[in-house]
Amino acid sequence: MTPIKECLINKSTKINPIWLMRQAGRYLPEFREIRKKNPNFIELCLNPHLSEEITLQPIKRFNFDAAIIFSDILMVPYGMGQSVEFKKNLGPNLGNFRITDIQKTTENDFKNNLLPIYKLLSNLKKSKDLNNKDLIGFVGAPWTLLVYMLNKISPKNGLPDNFLKDKILIEEILKSLDTFIKIHIENQINAGATIIQIFDSWAGLIKKDFDRFLYNPTLSLVNHVKKLGVPVICFPRGISDYVKFSKLVKPSMINIDYNVDAENIVKSLDIPIQGGLDPKLLLTDKEILKRETNKYLETFKDHPYVFNLGHGILPETKVEMVYELIEIVRGYK
Repeated sequence: MTPIKECLINKSTKINPIWLMRQAGRYLPEFREIRKKNPNFIELCLNPHLSEEITLQPIKRFNFDAAIIFSDILMVPYGMGQSVEFKKNLGPNLGNFRITDIQKTTENDFKNNLLPIYKLLSNLKKSKDLNNKDLIGFVGAPWTLLVYMLNKISPKNGLPDNFLKDKILIEEILKSLDTFIKIHIENQINAGATIIQIFDSWAGLIKKDFDRFLYNPTLSLVNHVKKLGVPVICFPRGISDYVKFSKLVKPSMINIDYNVDAENIVKSLDIPIQGGLDPKLLLTDKEILKRETNKYLETFKDHPYVFNLGHGILPETKVEMVYELIEIVRGYK
């Protein structure tokens, strides 16, 4: 059994497996080389040969306990027919869409649009580099994808006051998202994903109607993954109550962000926990990194725990600090 499954299924506390969100990405010089020659991010995600190479780069370099596929949560809106492009220094930019066009998108249309992602997974499944390692597929949660689809850009500056005004349109989008996210999950599992992570990157923007936007849509996905016999990790970043979320949604494991009180959550939950370390700590020095990493390891020493960050690794992170982090985690007794 893989180290992460050992933690997830057997609730083992013997070791702390480690992988990092966005581990295949911009902090790696070998990734930057590929990116320089491939400026179109969506095309890169849809190139199974290059996305396989990128997925494996951090495994070959650091020997993490899991690989997470090189892809993006916005591949689901793309698969549904909405245009998606990434602009330098601005991030994602999504096009206009008509809900009637999305509703006409068939399962076959969607699958054909994203076929290279499933090809990537089936290639990775055969890779010798992933011996005794999990292969993590992922999706965005319905709320976060709804935010991108309607807002068209990153909501880092907040959402407009009238964002939720068209209740009928929102219900129709959420219904379509539930259908297509489930198809994407199923196709990833069929192609070789051994774990699914659900990223609700903008869950912290939900101010009301939590059942409608957070709990019920995510529970629907979690139940679907479990029915397919695969563990599911949820990361509802920025919410105020991870304990309530975990008790209502019942993921196999909860990924916490770096604002969560780790000591409090470990007393309140009996499910495995992942993450928490502030990625900015990798920008400090080795002494600070060791002290703060050991705090997490000490807090979770009697609880099933997968070491990870409380958000994705930052592009300016130095490679030697990642080596240092792995050494601290693997050397912890």
